[in-house]
Amino acid sequence: MELHNNLKFSRAISPQTQANSDTALVSQILDCAGFEGNELVILTGGLTDADATFVVLLEESAASDMGGANAVADADLLGTEAAASFTYANDDVVRKLGYIGNKRYIRATIIPSGNNSGAAPLAAVWVQGGARVHPQA
Repeated sequence: MELHNNLKFSRAISPQTQANSDTALVSQILDCAGFEGNELVILTGGLTDADATFVVLLEESAASDMGGANAVADADLLGTEAAASFTYANDDVVRKLGYIGNKRYIRATIIPSGNNSGAAPLAAVWVQGGARVHPQA
């Protein structure tokens, strides 16, 4: 199957190193219109804090500003938020979390805890497939 013209990639969280901070990382809002599949892909680098954890949360909304956002129900996820989450021990890994719900907009948040003595390089990308219009840029 030819993927190049059938997938769309969008920035979710720009590559960055979060050092000594438990500040939540909030993704760009993804417009799911026109796609059958929506996936969050998270990439980590060398995580240097000795006890940090990073919890992933996916929210959905009918509003483009995420007004009235709700946590996505487990039935509307492919994979789990727990499996997409990671700890200080997960250097250089890729995690993924899919969305099959019916809301038009989604947003991800990565919530660090205990990241107070090291650095956490990471990035995230939205991948959309099953486009109703081809080709995708």
